[in-house]
Amino acid sequence: MHVDVLVAEIGSTTTIVNAFSNIGHKSNENDYPDPVFVGQGQAPTSVLQGDVTLGLNGAVEDLKNNLGQTDLSWNEMFATSSAAGGLRMSVHGLVYDMTVRAAKEAALGAGAIVKYVTAGQMRRTDLLKLKEISPNIILLAGGVDFGERNTALYNFEQIASLNLNAPVIYAGNIENHDEIKLLADEFGIQIYIVENVYPKIDLLNVEPARKIIQDVFEEHIVHAPGMSKVRQLVKGPIIPTPGSVMIAAKLLKDLIGDLVVFDIGGATTDVHSVTSGSEEISRILVNPEPTAKRTVEGDLGVFVNLIHVVEKIGESELINEFPELNELIENARPIPRTQREISFIERLTKEALVTSLERHAGTLRTLYGLTGKRTLAEGKDLTNVKYIIGTGGALTRLPKRKEILKEATSLNNSERLFPRKDASVLIDNSYIMASLGVLSKKYPSDAIKLMKRTLELS
Repeated sequence: MHVDVLVAEIGSTTTIVNAFSNIGHKSNENDYPDPVFVGQGQAPTSVLQGDVTLGLNGAVEDLKNNLGQTDLSWNEMFATSSAAGGLRMSVHGLVYDMTVRAAKEAALGAGAIVKYVTAGQMRRTDLLKLKEISPNIILLAGGVDFGERNTALYNFEQIASLNLNAPVIYAGNIENHDEIKLLADEFGIQIYIVENVYPKIDLLNVEPARKIIQDVFEEHIVHAPGMSKVRQLVKGPIIPTPGSVMIAAKLLKDLIGDLVVFDIGGATTDVHSVTSGSEEISRILVNPEPTAKRTVEGDLGVFVNLIHVVEKIGESELINEFPELNELIENARPIPRTQREISFIERLTKEALVTSLERHAGTLRTLYGLTGKRTLAEGKDLTNVKYIIGTGGALTRLPKRKEILKEATSLNNSERLFPRKDASVLIDNSYIMASLGVLSKKYPSDAIKLMKRTLELS
């Protein structure tokens, strides 16, 4: 059997491959059928064996079995990856609520795991922590354009002195470009210079940094533990899996309107929102927010971090509904099988969704002063969201996935900027949203058609 494209999602524990046909036909659309999602295979990721291609080949074999085929060939293979710990980054800026926050938004939106953040001049303890973390990429910002210069230059020299062998992206004050280049040459540091993430007061500019982060990740992914042989099979783009979901979400926003995507997994819960919010809220917003925002909750997972969600709900409350709670915790597995296991994971998934939404969404604050009462807004405004989308293992496979997602519209709190009750729920039924994000880098129209199909959009 021959397909046009395979997309591999190389996770920390599981590798998935998705096969697609009728991709890239550009002659006359009337002469070709629509793009087709052919099937999916999976296998354990083989990071610990030091060769990710073992798991990748295993997933391809599983795909062949699922399709009832003994042979499978393809024209191109793309990939997303969160193996080897994902894209570990550190972020360093000047003022936490300004350049640091802007740089962090850029890193998270690109699909990174932000392991360490500093504001102002780095101290010896910061440098020791950075050396311990050993990030894949370092993002350095600081100062609006033509503003403060010295902090970013000082921090770059301190970082360079550590000899971490990690590329540095500079996204700070434009006046430092030449000096940064000279310092990079002097220290032998691979430097990438991009537009300032915070060029003016109250102006975010995170998209150029996001793009270069994903480009640098793709260029350097082969150096990560267990990823050295991945290029033997993958000839197309490789980007971080959460970054690929964000790409898909942004494409969907242009197609159907403002949205928020929940990706609840075994270890983490990611929330991606693509919305500018309402004009009413934007007028009272204290700090600017990016149109596309991602938050990742490392304590909200329904397998690896199951115990944290249990503690969040409270064992005393859960045991009323699940008298066999201890047994369910001790015997938890990545994919629940019995009805009781499924019901238990659905309860945890609901808690993960509600908690992650509360952490992602903004809030209204009422202040009282000499001029009377004044209302201000902080954080991400989700009140204009039209669609709530579920992807990831839990929200694409659990029987009550739609009911769980609908919880996002039923949180009654007049001070929180939550989605409204009329927002519609959509499910990534084929569990291919991340794959379609990376596919869209080369075949955007095909990716959009496939997204509409998996979400059951007319």
